[in-house]
Amino acid sequence: MTCPTYWTSVPGPLGPLLLTAAPTGELTSLSVPGQKGGRVVRDDWRRDPGPFREAEEQLAAYFAGELKEFRLTWRTEGTAFREKVWAALDDIPYGSTVTYGEIAARIGAPRAAVRAVGGAIGANPLLVVRPCHRVIGADGALTGYAGGLDRKIRLLTHEGVLPS
Repeated sequence: MTCPTYWTSVPGPLGPLLLTAAPTGELTSLSVPGQKGGRVVRDDWRRDPGPFREAEEQLAAYFAGELKEFRLTWRTEGTAFREKVWAALDDIPYGSTVTYGEIAARIGAPRAAVRAVGGAIGANPLLVVRPCHRVIGADGALTGYAGGLDRKIRLLTHEGVLPS
């Protein structure tokens, strides 16, 4: 028997956020409507807001401008390379951006790995809390965001990176 996936939906300025958690309470994903590769509720999942109270409070504080760093317990599953890239996202400070090339350098990958880094970032299962929206193109372009470029702009504007 497989362990159940718990889920809830939290309202937010990016649309309803779909959160999933493991039975042990760790956050396993945060998706937005229409997200490329985002999760959708399955019949065998259990709706239960209980495991998400802390995430809901921190998301509300973030969107209210009162929280700059999430302190949540999460568990993601990806290749060793993806996990390295995702961990590097955690070190990007609120209100700043880095390039895909900088992420590659941070994880010790060659410059030629920038495309693979982009793929790993695009597969980030924890939008917003694991700040892939803070990664931009080498020329400063707001390239790609699984949640949609309009949401990336909203997040970067919210954090003061872009003018409002």
